[in-house]
Amino acid sequence: MLHLYDTVTRDVRELKMREPGKLGIYLCGPTVYGPPHLGHGRATLVYDILRRYMEWCGVRVRLVSNITDIDDKIIDRANRENRPWTEITHKCETVWFEAMNALGVLRPTDVPHATEYVEQMVQMIGELMAGDSAYATDDGVYLDISSVPDYGLLAHQNLDDMLSGGGDREVLGAAQKRHPADFALWKFSKPGEPSWPSPWGEGRPGWHSECVVMSLQLLGEGFDLHCGGADLRFPHHENERAQAVALGKTFAQHWMHNGFVVDIEGEKMSKSLGNVTNLVDLVQHYDPRAYRMLLLQTHYRSPVKVGQDNIDSSVKSLANLDGFADRMAKAALPTKSADTEVLAKFREVMDNDIDTPNAMAIIFDTVRRANIAIESGDTEVCAELATAVHEMCNALGLVLRSGDDVDSAIVERAQQLDAARVAKDFATADAIRIELQAAGYVVETTKAGTRVRRA
Repeated sequence: MLHLYDTVTRDVRELKMREPGKLGIYLCGPTVYGPPHLGHGRATLVYDILRRYMEWCGVRVRLVSNITDIDDKIIDRANRENRPWTEITHKCETVWFEAMNALGVLRPTDVPHATEYVEQMVQMIGELMAGDSAYATDDGVYLDISSVPDYGLLAHQNLDDMLSGGGDREVLGAAQKRHPADFALWKFSKPGEPSWPSPWGEGRPGWHSECVVMSLQLLGEGFDLHCGGADLRFPHHENERAQAVALGKTFAQHWMHNGFVVDIEGEKMSKSLGNVTNLVDLVQHYDPRAYRMLLLQTHYRSPVKVGQDNIDSSVKSLANLDGFADRMAKAALPTKSADTEVLAKFREVMDNDIDTPNAMAIIFDTVRRANIAIESGDTEVCAELATAVHEMCNALGLVLRSGDDVDSAIVERAQQLDAARVAKDFATADAIRIELQAAGYVVETTKAGTRVRRA
């Protein structure tokens, strides 16, 4: 039985399901105005691992993850580049799913778009207005957070501690807010901006309104689990929850947040800080499985630093596992079920707050034991252990590869790529890399040199 850390209660507790054997998850998705960075990749991989593990355990998972396709950032970029905002959102969404596919992330069960639910958001805001939980100003409609008795539950702060935070940045009309932390539900549009009709005036929904509407519409009241990055805990998730509470609805029963991706100085990886590493570049230059491997070896709630050293280490770990898979494939082992003792240990650590570092330790120890067994001629034990390794890797979405014979001409081109890098002829190196990728190879550049394998 899975136990997860709950952000609200601040302890690891049982993840209870509204319907036994069925798990409803809402994951805050991307705002599609630019390429995904490593932080986005971590959030989607963490919950992909959770989903895969639960499905491996026999649970039917419905994962809803939205696309924010209307937002101030989208409009700002459209204005800067003099492009239609829909052109930006369509292109960025395509890039997003290309990157997710490269990482081996399963597509969510539902992918609702904010623009598809504006009418329902207007209806919800109308209900909040009717209940005096929301009010209009010169620039939009705001939620009165004083109407939510436990506002600040996710942030673990009371209302008095939030006098200077929680609301949108200072905008026209903000001085008319009843409380500094009141936040926008509806923003009146400026000339030339995308807009939708509402009883209060043409405008667009605030960011915090879309997820509460879509999660409740698709998963229903009291759904099982709400997920996202730690940076969304407050104000975004708090403000989602506040709207549901103000409506008298039961919201998520359990809250799960993954830790930050940080740079080498320990700062959160984000666009606003200018220290973003583009996820698209990472999956083009390395085996995309390397990022999954790196995250599996770090607990999901801990910050993780992504740099050359630990990417190289992940590539090496993958090579070891692939080498093991190749050796087992060529060993003509008997068909055996997985070692039940190993799988029981794996489930025990995974059920303890998705403890993937210890799960990976079990996998590598099982590889070691299988290698010893085959060297001693005990093929039956080896087969049971090898099957267990594949079972556990499948549960984590880590696909092992075997039999990657690479043509000598391809190896030679990889050597030429290295020579170009040494000569600082990066244009030639990039051209060779693109050529190899187009030929169907994954190109990994490490301190030890370039390694190619079939994609």
